[in-house]
Amino acid sequence: MTTSGPKIPSTASTRSGPVLALCLIVAVVGVLGALYGMRTGGRNGEVAADTDCAPSSTTIKRISPLMKGEVAGVQAPTMSRPVIDIAFNKPDGSPAKLSEFRGKTILLNLWATWCAPCREEMPALDTLQEALGSKDFEVVAINIDTQRLERAKQFLQDVKVAKLVYYSDPSAKVFTDLKKAGKAFG
Repeated sequence: MTTSGPKIPSTASTRSGPVLALCLIVAVVGVLGALYGMRTGGRNGEVAADTDCAPSSTTIKRISPLMKGEVAGVQAPTMSRPVIDIAFNKPDGSPAKLSEFRGKTILLNLWATWCAPCREEMPALDTLQEALGSKDFEVVAINIDTQRLERAKQFLQDVKVAKLVYYSDPSAKVFTDLKKAGKAFG
């Protein structure tokens, strides 16, 4: 039986495949999973979730087969887990929080202009957003550059990214917060 879905163009060469996969594990924060059923009120800024949340389990099963190619390093959780409510900026500079995406499946990606694998993965994430982006799914790519902030938007133009919303955190606190919570490595 075959399934049809969006075809994500492969830009990684054979030589850079293992390096890219390793960098994806480090750079892509595995918050790929459903935020269905989550509510605020956890400790340490966590968003509390039921570990047996049926919509989350269904979503995890549905997206697991899609983790190949440039997003092969992303790992779906085996069950719904609490997520901290990180804060970052919208394109206009106004504040945003992860909890604003409650009820939506997201792929959370942290990226920077100095990250070589980001140059290869951003077009694939842009294609994913174009193909699957909806009221139910969004690629939330947050730039964590702390210097020369003007370079980030130019970087997106250079790699021909047009569908991703430009979110940013010039303090890189999202990475620090996720790392403290054991949800990011690097």
